[in-house]
Amino acid sequence: MLTYQIALILLLIWTVVNSFFMPTLRKQGLTEYPLVSILIPLRNEEKNARKLVQSLKRLSYPNLEFIMLDDQSADQTREILLHSTGNDSRFSILSGAPMPSGWSGKVHACHQLSHKAAGDYFLFLDADVRLHPSTIESTLSLMKEKKAAMLSGFPNFPVKHVLEKWLVPMQHFLIYFHLPLYFANYTSMISASAAHGAFMMFEKKSYEQFGGHASIKSSIVDDVALARTAKKHNHRVLLANVTDFVTCYMYDSNKSVWEGFKKNIFPGFGRSITIVILFTLFYSTFYILPLFLAIYGIYTMIAGELQTSYFLPMLLIILQKAFIDYRSGQKITLSLAISLSAAAFLILLYSSMIASFKKTGYSWKGRTYQ
Repeated sequence: MLTYQIALILLLIWTVVNSFFMPTLRKQGLTEYPLVSILIPLRNEEKNARKLVQSLKRLSYPNLEFIMLDDQSADQTREILLHSTGNDSRFSILSGAPMPSGWSGKVHACHQLSHKAAGDYFLFLDADVRLHPSTIESTLSLMKEKKAAMLSGFPNFPVKHVLEKWLVPMQHFLIYFHLPLYFANYTSMISASAAHGAFMMFEKKSYEQFGGHASIKSSIVDDVALARTAKKHNHRVLLANVTDFVTCYMYDSNKSVWEGFKKNIFPGFGRSITIVILFTLFYSTFYILPLFLAIYGIYTMIAGELQTSYFLPMLLIILQKAFIDYRSGQKITLSLAISLSAAAFLILLYSSMIASFKKTGYSWKGRTYQ
């Protein structure tokens, strides 16, 4: 038991130390204002379109163009965009072309957007993102300071539904715990790469040099693929803590949470069975077992032979999750469900793997991907 507890203490320490190597987006000024193209694909986003436009109009950066692509929506997305943007000349609304064979939907939409952009920098956003007014100048300042060609970050995720609370914050957990942030941000190590597709800023010259979205046209985990491609071409990629500036309302139901994660999780693991097995053993040992030890500790307390050592593992993993939740602007109380989050994550991982092996594909926004 002592060795097990020491291992959990070391995991907690590692998480805290690792976090030091992720820079935080802060309010900063600029002396020059290059044109920034904000590029947004929308497919059946009538729930988000109006609030998205309102958020964009509040941005304080003085030199912006907004290009929005209606990717063959079957709802009122286009009509809402036209009404919400009004006479604001900064906005252009495009109609998406049919998706060619060999492309994934979002990648093709972003590719079309990039060809219409005139900016010195491209910022790709998802329709469910809302930005703090000073996001653009703060992002550009950090990119210039770190000499980065690409900057991305995992947004703040407000959560409402049960699966959201268990699974969505695990994105930050995986980054702060599993990704060696020093190697991700300060070296060209390709395997240590991460990004979030909801918020990705590129220097235009670098984006075009490595081939942009056309270079990863079939990828359904496009954000990580872009980060790796940029690094392969010797461009600096930066993963930053953007949670004070970028908020993402990812899902509106438990079903959409499940389908969204199922689409990305096994492909994000490189479709590797070995990694899945190792991940299962690790999380079962260090993040699910502590719950059963704590339950046994309660039994010993009821039996009048309280053994507090059975509660320590659970306390340590809660502290680890609470630290990450605090750094990512999440509700710290969600850390109490870390074992349930780990269990749900493993179940989802296997569901994603089975779908891949059965070749039933992944459904998302009316399209099916393999």
